[in-house]
Amino acid sequence: MRTRKLAVGGGFEFTPDIHLDHRGLFFSPLQDEAFVAAVGHRFPVAQTNHSRSAKGVLRGLHFTATPPGQVKYVYCARGKALDAVVDIRVGSPTFGQWDLVTLDSESCRAVYIPDGLAHAFLALEDDTVMSYLVSSAYRAELEHAIDPFDPAIGLPWPHNVEYRLSTRDTSAPSLAEAEAQGVLPKYADCLPTGPAAEPAVCPDQSGVALRD
Repeated sequence: MRTRKLAVGGGFEFTPDIHLDHRGLFFSPLQDEAFVAAVGHRFPVAQTNHSRSAKGVLRGLHFTATPPGQVKYVYCARGKALDAVVDIRVGSPTFGQWDLVTLDSESCRAVYIPDGLAHAFLALEDDTVMSYLVSSAYRAELEHAIDPFDPAIGLPWPHNVEYRLSTRDTSAPSLAEAEAQGVLPKYADCLPTGPAAEPAVCPDQSGVALRD
């Protein structure tokens, strides 16, 4: 597993080794040892989500109110997507900064999105399938959106695309408007604390179980 820090604090890109033979391929998108080594704690899976999108579908920018917040681990199981992560944590050293990662079923790379970051992706092919591991169940009243085309953020989405957005995303406020409304997460509230933030003890050759 190869790891890269994103331009936004706390975010990471993970690229697994891919094993190919005459039957097809095998890979592991989330590997505990590599994740803990990069992030410092284990990923707390509470729910898995799955979406399928036509070419041009843009989902986001989305984030969850903090507290309670939500962390995500996202990869593309089929097709190809341009994935965007934006730091919207008020008081963060990287507030307003973003990073883009191309996710597809060939590289099999994944993105870790810590609490307080906004996330979006653009499907670059029809039938693009995105899979998410998330740390909490969906609660509609906690979900918020920011305009993915906000010029103050300046995400370099491609121009030769017929975009398809939900009504919610089309009418989403700008980053400045969301900050004025008081819905943006505060950096201090997004820092990991408690048992989930403590590094796990990884198993040795004897097969001792993992400990949170």
